[in-house]
Formats: sequence, C-alpha cells, structure tokens
Amino acid sequence: MKPVPDLHIAVFTKPLVPGRVKTRLIPSVGAEKATAIQRAMLWNTLSVARDVAGEQVSLWVAGDSEHWTLQPFRDAFAPTTRAQHGLDLGTRMRSAMATLLTAHARVLLVGCDCPVLSANDVRAAAAALDDDHKDAVFIPVEDGGYVLIGLKTRLGPARQKAVLDAVFNGIPWSTEQVMVKTRARLAAAGLCWAEQPTLWDMDRPEDLQRAEAMEVLDQWIGDHE
Repeated sequence: MKPVPDLHIAVFTKPLVPGRVKTRLIPSVGAEKATAIQRAMLWNTLSVARDVAGEQVSLWVAGDSEHWTLQPFRDAFAPTTRAQHGLDLGTRMRSAMATLLTAHARVLLVGCDCPVLSANDVRAAAAALDDDHKDAVFIPVEDGGYVLIGLKTRLGPARQKAVLDAVFNGIPWSTEQVMVKTRARLAAAGLCWAEQPTLWDMDRPEDLQRAEAMEVLDQWIGDHE
C-alpha cells in the first residue's frame, strides 16, 4: 500500500544494551535474550512505520542516538535519528511531538514494546485524526498505558497547547494509571479523542509466553539477532 500522506511517525527507543532493556524479563530469560526480544520488536515497529509513512519516519533515542547497537536499523530503514530531551517520559514525548508538529500535519508517536502492532492498526490511528472532532488518538495497551499517541496541527495554537498539556503533563508514567489519567485530563480540558482497539505489550514473562503461543516472536529474533 502507498504511504499515508501528510503523516510522520516517531518511534521511541533506547540503545539495545543488555541489562538496560526489557529488565523485567531478565530474571526469566537472561539479559541477552531480553535484548534480542527488544531488538526484534524495534525491527517490527520500524517495519510497520515504514510501511505506513514511507520515508517520514524518525527514531528518537533515550541516550546516545548514535549508539552502535542502532546502526542496523539506520542501515535498513534510514530513519532520521534524534535524541530525546527531557527529565521524564512526558517531557521527552512532548518535546518530540511539539518539534514534529511544526513540520508535519499529523504525527504519530509509537513505542516499540508491542509485538502485535500492525500496519493496519497504525493506518487506522492516522485515519482517526481526519475527524475534525477529535483532538488526539491513542492505541491503549492492557497494562494501562498506550503504545501510540497521535496529534495534528490543524487544531490551532491554543488548542494544540491544551492537548499537549493534557496528555504529557502530570501523568504517572510507567503505571497502570497512564491511560486513566490521560482520559481524565483530556475530559477536564474539554477535549475529544479517539481510541483504537486495545493491544498488549511485552513487559513480563507471561507476555513472552503469550507471544510464543501466538508464534509472533521467534521468527523476528531468528531473523534479526
């Protein structure tokens, strides 16, 4: 399919250093296997993003944006690579989103922890932003957070700032209250949003068992170790 016009996708990640990624999986599978799992999911996420947005994909790295572990992804997908800036996840996402909205009509910011995220999921999220009554779009995940947030520029400066404040300020990141609090803040600000069907992400040993049962993980790891 052709890339979605007027769309940019930002993928958030970190260097793939054993012991520093997928730490909750390490006790059950070890640091190297946990890193291989993260590598496979990043590969899949960038593949999906490239399928949906073509060359309009950027990779935002928490840490060294030129780290050698990310070179295979730069070689394969040629994303614009940027460093994340901010003291917490909210400020880093807000900074990236605000920067990209100065140049693109629609921006989706995606994490790389969801092994079942598909191009159809992302295309549907992008399409939801075409609704003039929606200020934002999310793909929630079962643990209470979200794997994707999308915003757009045609809200006007004041409403765009209100959305940025609502979704990125005062959220208890890395807790099961992320989406609950985000909904409450959007509603309190009088804003409207769309939600796509809830997916699940890879954090715990039982998530790995689920992925293996669905046969969505082993091939990724085998192909991209």
